[in-house]
Amino acid sequence: MDGTLIDTEPYWIAAEIELVESFGGVWTHEDGYAMVGNPMSVAVTALRGRGVDLPDEEIADFLNGRVRAAVAAGVPWQPGAQEILRALHDAGVPMALVTSSFRVLAQPFAEVVGLFDVVVSGDDVARPKPDPEPYLTAARLLGVPVERCVALEDSRSGVASAVASGARVVAVEVMQELEDREGLSRVRSLADLSLADLARIAAGDVLDLRPAA
Repeated sequence: MDGTLIDTEPYWIAAEIELVESFGGVWTHEDGYAMVGNPMSVAVTALRGRGVDLPDEEIADFLNGRVRAAVAAGVPWQPGAQEILRALHDAGVPMALVTSSFRVLAQPFAEVVGLFDVVVSGDDVARPKPDPEPYLTAARLLGVPVERCVALEDSRSGVASAVASGARVVAVEVMQELEDREGLSRVRSLADLSLADLARIAAGDVLDLRPAA
């Protein structure tokens, strides 16, 4: 969800900066980028290390509340995200939203979009990304072998989770340069990804759709 489908990372970083500064600490945009794709527990530990003296639940509630309010003001879609989701839905392809964000954020977004068959959020699993459990759970709920699934991910943690699950994986390099992995397809933007491309990837092709340097 965050980063791949909607551009919420600036909201997360702004919330982190606000929270740390309220305790007299310093949190930079670089610190925020280092949290991309990680579960809430990682962010909570890092924020506490910068002086945020609150229980885990209060830190999570603060961040989730700020981001939820920002998204409620208007969904910040990534280029091509709405279009590829609609095309997949119209083609009858079952889809799961698999995110490290908590359900308090993921469920309202999924309901607004109205295209997902399944939602697996960060607080739905015992072992969040980079563990494969989120993707294995999504495949089970969809009733599809995970090897027949294609996962779209924009973070190192998410790619690691999806690859470990056995799914075909597309790295969408929106915010982070993602390391090469065997069998990993790559794209700069969802606007450059078509149904035909996804069908080839699902069949086992590995595609690099990034513009030539």
